[in-house]
Amino acid sequence: MLTRSFPRVLALVAVAWLAVCAAPSYADSSEKPANKWRIIFDDRADNDGTIVFRIAPVGKDPIDVETKIPAGTSENHAADILSDSLKASLGKGFHVETDDGEDVLIKRRGDTPKFFVTMVSTSLTGLNVKVKKD
Repeated sequence: MLTRSFPRVLALVAVAWLAVCAAPSYADSSEKPANKWRIIFDDRADNDGTIVFRIAPVGKDPIDVETKIPAGTSENHAADILSDSLKASLGKGFHVETDDGEDVLIKRRGDTPKFFVTMVSTSLTGLNVKVKKD
């Protein structure tokens, strides 16, 4: 009986190990929080959709910001829309601005801790998005 259940137990252990290894962990990541992040747009939105960014200050609750982008939106206009959305959601602890037309900069203010920025999801096609430390 033990012989029959061993493959099943082994499979469960393997699945659990993969889940642990695949889970995003900032502590184990080579990425570190930063004072300033840049979100770069390129091209044009093919469809109406939404994009969700997570701003995660170290030691504080993350803030998810969902932004609707209409079809046909250019990279510069997408940056403007996201900038407005971030300003409304993040409050006084962050400074948000556009740069070079198609980039959005997010900077911490005052005693706001360093933070991470990740793109959680997007339903947009055609509009390319990169997130990087600045």
